[in-house]
Amino acid sequence: MSARLEYPARVHIELARRLTGPEGAEAVAAAEALPDPDSLAAAEAMRAAFDPELAAAALTQAGLRARARRRMGPGAARLWWTPDSVEQASRPAVSRWRAARLVAAGITRVVDLACGAGVDALACLDAGLDVTAVDIDPATAEFAARNLPGARVLCADATRVGADLTAGADGRTAVLLDPARRTARGRSWRLADLRPGWGFVQDVLAGPTSAVVRLGPGAPTEALPEAAEAVWVSEHHELVECGLWRIPGAGPGRAAQLLPSGALVRAEPDAPAPPVRAPGRYVLEPDPAVSRAGASAAIAPGLWRLAERVAYLSCDEPVHGPLADCFEVLEELDAGPAALRAWVRAHRVGVLEIKKRALDLDPAQLRRRLRPSGPNRATLLLSPTTGGARAFVVRRLERPAP
Repeated sequence: MSARLEYPARVHIELARRLTGPEGAEAVAAAEALPDPDSLAAAEAMRAAFDPELAAAALTQAGLRARARRRMGPGAARLWWTPDSVEQASRPAVSRWRAARLVAAGITRVVDLACGAGVDALACLDAGLDVTAVDIDPATAEFAARNLPGARVLCADATRVGADLTAGADGRTAVLLDPARRTARGRSWRLADLRPGWGFVQDVLAGPTSAVVRLGPGAPTEALPEAAEAVWVSEHHELVECGLWRIPGAGPGRAAQLLPSGALVRAEPDAPAPPVRAPGRYVLEPDPAVSRAGASAAIAPGLWRLAERVAYLSCDEPVHGPLADCFEVLEELDAGPAALRAWVRAHRVGVLEIKKRALDLDPAQLRRRLRPSGPNRATLLLSPTTGGARAFVVRRLERPAP
């Protein structure tokens, strides 16, 4: 039997201060030492040693640190977190890349107007930048102050203090803004749901300082301001964010940044979309950042699409590089479940990878319907084509090491 103890939606400032003080640090250390912090036995043990409020907060902080460590690596386990700050924090590799780009552009000072736990601000500090960090939530700001030794940390409304904090600054100061993107319904990609709001974001981008605004990867491309450089970032081929940049050396346009390879590719603003043709000998799956940035033409010359509004590309010669996975087409099949199940059974496939684009199906559910069983492995790639929905038996070509 387990009991889950969590902070209230907003951690009270006094509780945050207790938690980060000597008594709280002792309680968190005790919670982290327990074999199963979520168990009823852990809750009882903590309540026997600490008052119920501090025991609950320490157990929750131990759980948040464990979640942060799984998502962001061991360094996250020494920071102080709230539930929202864990959900929205940048990945460390992305934070380091962002700080390095700011330094390379000649930025010397960063004003982080929605700092959360301070992951991005910490990367800027480590890069040698002067940092002022702001968060509107008192407990989050208290935790950020603990996480950011050497930074000036304020609890304030960014929309009220932003102008004062950047008064007289020029392009060597960068405003960093990571608006909250969560509502009562959960994560949101709607610009209208940002806090601070989209109007404030646009004011920051139009201001006298340099600016970097971090948005979710699903931000609507048609609504992004044309004056900023929009950079979609992927890490290990997982799309993680869209950033709006207005710094020295970053002009208007769209780009994809791939980590950890470091590959940066910019979209040609007036480049036509690749033509649509029947599938060739190879199918390419672009890195999602490349697709979102509209930079697929940079992968290789002479590519074509399998269908309109489908990211898969095709060619007759293999393509190697960091911008896309290349699959050799071994066989083409009807995409219906009956045909696929017959193929899986005939080839005694027990381990089946299913990839798909622009089709209304769930790969996990389809896999169960196909009932794979046997000693062999296979990859199926399903997509609309000029001839309707098709399935391809493919072999992934090795991607070069970063």
